[in-house]
Formats: sequence, structure tokens, C-alpha cells
Amino acid sequence: MTTERVRLNSREVKRIYFEAFPRRERMPFPLMMAMSWLWNTQFLSFAREGRTQGFVYLARGMGMVFVMFLAVDGELRGQGCGSAILAQVRRRNPGRRIVVTIEPCDADAPDLELRRRRRAFYLRNGFVPAGHRIRLSGVEQEALVAGGAFSRARLRLFLALYSCGTLWPRIWRQEETD
Repeated sequence: MTTERVRLNSREVKRIYFEAFPRRERMPFPLMMAMSWLWNTQFLSFAREGRTQGFVYLARGMGMVFVMFLAVDGELRGQGCGSAILAQVRRRNPGRRIVVTIEPCDADAPDLELRRRRRAFYLRNGFVPAGHRIRLSGVEQEALVAGGAFSRARLRLFLALYSCGTLWPRIWRQEETD
């Protein structure tokens, strides 16, 4: 799998992004592109045989990687592409804990089966429930972590520093839902 930096004219990455994430969870694509030039942000696409498989958008700092967006082309899901992308993230960030947030698997969720599949994907790839929920941009998410213990205070400080003080998310302990 080849890796390259996403460009503003990356039509396939845009298509995957807009198909994979609902409007309320998305960042403006041009803002993502601008932020990807910061020292602590990466926006990478992954391809095999010239075909874009998926992408990851992440921030790094304080011994941590926060995966904000990871998506695989809908036609290729279930074929190991997402696992290969996570393996690349791990290889590029040895010794760092990796945090990802996903929509919680609450019993009343309208797309519960999709949420369960997404959660199972991360659990198969070495993530464990952090036991916390977070509200980012008005969207409640469940935190999962790999490669170390989860610290609510550390994640909150990381996000505040990363966003120049514009993100001070609410993070709280949760009871296991599954």
C-alpha cells in the first residue's frame, strides 16, 4: 500500500470523506487541507495499484495520536484496507498511544448495526474501550485507545493545545454499554 499526502484536488479522498461522514461530523475540507500543513497534523491517502483505498486525518502531540477521521472506500470495506491503514499509523508513530472516537453503540441508535461493526473493527485492531465519552462539535462519541492508558485530562489538554484553545470538549466517564 502506498501512502501520500492528500492534496486539495484529491477527488477520490473527497468522495470517500463525504460518503463516510455525516455533515454534522465533518470539518470543511479546505480547513483540513490547511491544517494538514501544521507540524502536528497529517492527512494521508492510501492506495494500492493506483486506486485510492482510504485515508486518515490525525493530530499528534504529547505522546499521543488522535485519529480524527479514518475512512475506506465503501466498495473495499471488509477487505483489510482499514486494518492496513491503522497498521501504517502505528508504524509511523511507535510508542505513542492512539485515541479514536466513534459514535456510541447505544441501544436506541438509528444505525446501531453499523456502529457495532465500526466498534468491532477497532477492537479487532487492538483498541480497547477507554471508558469515557466525549462531546466534540456537539456530537457525542465513545473513546477507544490503543498502545497505552487513556487519560481524560491529557486528551482534553491535547485538544485544547492542538486547537489553540478553541476545543475544550466535555469528557466524562461512562458505564460500559456492551
